[in-house]
Amino acid sequence: MDSQTHNQIVRFIWGIADDCLRDVYVRGKYRDVILPMTVIRRLDAVLEGTKDTVLDMRKKLDAAGVKNQTEALCNAAGQSFCNASDFRLRDLVSRASKQKLKTDFIACLDGFSPHVQEILDKFKFRNQIDTMVDADILGAVIEKFVSPTVNLSPLPILDVLGGIRIPALDNHTMGVVFEELIRRFNEENDEEAGEHFTPRDVIELMADLIFLPIADKIKDSTYSVYDGASGTGGMLTVSQNRLLSLAEKHHRTVSIHLFGQAINPETYAITKADMLLKGEGMEADNIAFGSTLSSDGFPSRQFDFMLSNPPYGKSWKIDADRLGGKKGIQDTRFVTTFADNPEFSMIPRVSDGQLLFLLNNVSKIKETTELGSRIAEVHNGSSLFTGDAGQGESNARRYLIERDLVEAIIALPENMFYNTGIGTFIWVLSNRKNEKRKGKIQLIDATNIKSPLRKNLGKKNCELTEVLREQILQLFMAFEENEYSKIFDNSAFGYWKVTVLRPQLDGNGKPLCDKKGKFVPDKDLTDTEQIPLDYEGGIDAFIKKEVLPYAPDAWVDESKTQIGYEISFTKHF
Repeated sequence: MDSQTHNQIVRFIWGIADDCLRDVYVRGKYRDVILPMTVIRRLDAVLEGTKDTVLDMRKKLDAAGVKNQTEALCNAAGQSFCNASDFRLRDLVSRASKQKLKTDFIACLDGFSPHVQEILDKFKFRNQIDTMVDADILGAVIEKFVSPTVNLSPLPILDVLGGIRIPALDNHTMGVVFEELIRRFNEENDEEAGEHFTPRDVIELMADLIFLPIADKIKDSTYSVYDGASGTGGMLTVSQNRLLSLAEKHHRTVSIHLFGQAINPETYAITKADMLLKGEGMEADNIAFGSTLSSDGFPSRQFDFMLSNPPYGKSWKIDADRLGGKKGIQDTRFVTTFADNPEFSMIPRVSDGQLLFLLNNVSKIKETTELGSRIAEVHNGSSLFTGDAGQGESNARRYLIERDLVEAIIALPENMFYNTGIGTFIWVLSNRKNEKRKGKIQLIDATNIKSPLRKNLGKKNCELTEVLREQILQLFMAFEENEYSKIFDNSAFGYWKVTVLRPQLDGNGKPLCDKKGKFVPDKDLTDTEQIPLDYEGGIDAFIKKEVLPYAPDAWVDESKTQIGYEISFTKHF
């Protein structure tokens, strides 16, 4: 289907909102009707051709006393979903009374199989029925969606001579139409968009960074893609398309399984609906509902590719409480054996849980495959530097860096997202670094690589065009130093935090000693020093050169020495 026809369908569906809902719903609530109705009509259209077959099967099963009929009815429909009611949507347009229309419409909805029921429940669509009936617009909405002037069916509409009057709407294009509707609704409601919707240009760049470096290693095989903060599923969709196109380019045949988890009911419903609309019914089982942090939907799975834009600056206290309270958390994704510590804690402050999503991804890395796993994740600046040595955030960075997982961190332009103008960063991780990247981290400053938008979309005032994404990708792939790219040893980001003590003096000006003959430290003179891990000669050399010339009686309390990690772009660019 060409883009013109696709755009016509989007405009048509968008127009239903203006034509039918304007006087009943505020603009920000149009999506509460249009998105679920789009799903319902598409599924209804897919099932139209087998409706009689399904009803015949239902009668046979009823006669045989079979209660669990879903699998048999779906087989009769030839789909991963079915509708056992007596009605198609187009059967309802002739209803004479509002009450009859309401009764039959509800019966039609009730006839859908469990996958669809869950989607409708999460959309809370049944809550809209009374509103539409009371305003006498339900019939008009249904009539618009089954209009002969638009085709939401996977089969073409023919003219009287058997020629194609309106082309079929294939599963992929239906998915694109649905995504475009979501994008428009998100733009209409900017605050919500920022929370659940990552701009497509950012997703495209993340997909570039994940897939292109290993494009020549793709085999005829099965691959998995995971997003633990999947929102409306945009990252999964883009990743699937990118991997398929790269496989085709390299003459490979791949099977791709998508996995995601969403905590918001509507975005969860959107993602599952998108899977069904694209004809990927089995994939709908791979979308989990609930909090990834406290209720991981895939605790025993590993994935080839992982992309996420987790919430940042958002409290995770509810999750912490569910996990046993911040001090009681034992989840091995976040508290593990590392650096000779059997309870190495990477638990951040409860006001911001974004690093936990990165640790969740790392816990799902494949260790035994040739490609291992590749991760791209968006964070704000706090993941780079929040937390002192020994605290959760710093320990998380230490864990990632000392395991040599971090390939690069890319600073994006400000005002790239819909509801925030703050700076954001893409972390790129892999457990299969090539030789030149081993033991090193690349920082890329792409803050000035941007193209202005003609019109702001919420806070978003710039974008990454295809040419600009290619420029950033080449900086990453070249792995060379220039004004935009700096390369460092892993140790360059680490430091020892040491406690320096000085003795307490008595009246004669001499150091005061305890019963064992050791100096008694003066609390008022206690100080700390931050010593780079790559400081030549280490702690002893630093103290000798930087401390003792000014305080000859000073010494280090080795029991309090901690290792920390932080990453500063402003220090290097």
